[in-house]
Amino acid sequence: MKRIYVVEDHDAIRDGVVRYLEISGYDAVGMATIGQERSALEEDRPDLIIQDVMLPDGDGFMFVKELRSRGLDIPVIFMTARSEESDRILGFELGADDYISKPFSPKELVLRVAALFRRLEHTSGEAKEKEERMTFASAENRLVIDVEQHRVTLDGEERQLTAAEWRILTYLAHNEGRLVSRAEILDKCFDYAMDSYERVVDTHIKNIRAKLRPGYWIETVRGYGYRFSPFGEEEE
Repeated sequence: MKRIYVVEDHDAIRDGVVRYLEISGYDAVGMATIGQERSALEEDRPDLIIQDVMLPDGDGFMFVKELRSRGLDIPVIFMTARSEESDRILGFELGADDYISKPFSPKELVLRVAALFRRLEHTSGEAKEKEERMTFASAENRLVIDVEQHRVTLDGEERQLTAAEWRILTYLAHNEGRLVSRAEILDKCFDYAMDSYERVVDTHIKNIRAKLRPGYWIETVRGYGYRFSPFGEEEE
């Protein structure tokens, strides 16, 4: 059974989300503060965190940023009243896998949770049918994508990717040399329409590039999408 942390200080919203997730077959644990969340993470690693942003003891955005800096790649869905596009983009830049704005339908949230888990399982299943270890070399660097071990290394040094970044990178790598549109990446890597549409793809690509060598590995094709290539330089 998938375990989900629901971090939300509004009692009615938190309890409602927890109940709806439990009815849908998940093991949901509710908590009201970042302090409670931090303590829980020291004892157990959930399959997903549903994270509010404005909490009484801190900022959910900054806490997720802290988790990513520590190399914890637990999938995260932000659930917040901050609905501006700039807030959604910030959430994805910090490593979110999805972002849902309040008010929302509990059914929609559960559908997004199911879509995320389905995509993670689908990616794992596809790995068994494709190369489990892909190695790429540029003039100066060596990139290894080990699908079986779920690891990415650059010149022997492991690079931590979020679940969404992993899906995009492996999809592009499996399609090395082929031009892939943003719409295709959304369809194949996320399995549902997202609020910020194609800008979400650009944000994740930006994060991947920052973790790998900028100017290599992913080529921008203006007005269309991206191509994975060891020597593909980023166009600005």
